Amino acid sequence: MAIKSNDAVVRRRRLPVARALGVVCAVAAAGGLLTGCGGDDKADTATKSPPADPLRAAAASPSPTSPSPASPSSPASAGGENLTEDQAERKAIVPKVKVGYDKALDAALKAVPGAKPVSIDLKGPRDHPTWKAEVASADGTGHTVRVDAVTGKAGQARTDADQDSDDKRELADRLKKATVTVQQAAKAATDRTKGTVTSVDLGDTDQGTPKWSVDVVDTSDWNKTTYDIDATDRKILREHVDRD
Repeated sequence: MAIKSNDAVVRRRRLPVARALGVVCAVAAAGGLLTGCGGDDKADTATKSPPADPLRAAAASPSPTSPSPASPSSPASAGGENLTEDQAERKAIVPKVKVGYDKALDAALKAVPGAKPVSIDLKGPRDHPTWKAEVASADGTGHTVRVDAVTGKAGQARTDADQDSDDKRELADRLKKATVTVQQAAKAATDRTKGTVTSVDLGDTDQGTPKWSVDVVDTSDWNKTTYDIDATDRKILREHVDRD
């Protein structure tokens, strides 16, 4: 009988504790502090995310007024114009030329008495351009003469060592057939395109007719126009604008 009496006492003492826990759970649930009474604290912590940092979010979002990074572009001049590499090269060299193609060619011809002009081309470097002229003796032997494009001074003539007898004969024959002079061919080109002559070269058409190829650089946009001109009648055979 004593044992039964003690069990009853224990049951009476546990009942108030259980009721107290029920009250706590009800209050917590009403306040939204717990997702369930007696739940695992670790599981509840894992479902919660830290509050967003408004400063960090603002830094991550691009500003609508922020300028976009500049994309790479072709070389630009001081005036803001976009130039290709070749155009930029022409702009850097052509304005430094103080001696034109015709004066440079005269200086080259004086270096090889009795020779006739075959070609002349404007070369670098940018800080001191030069003319590379090729002239030929009556027998077709070629000579190369470099002329300072600033001072007009001609260097020593160098004979073309790569020519054989056939090369000399062909060149001599071409020069005989070319009745149009270098100056006449250049004028025919500059009458069509105003600019600076940077190259004149004697060659042949597919039909074997001699022709002059003349390059003219337009200093307003630094494009180069090439004219193929019949060396027997000054007729323009081809016109090509190089905008690269």
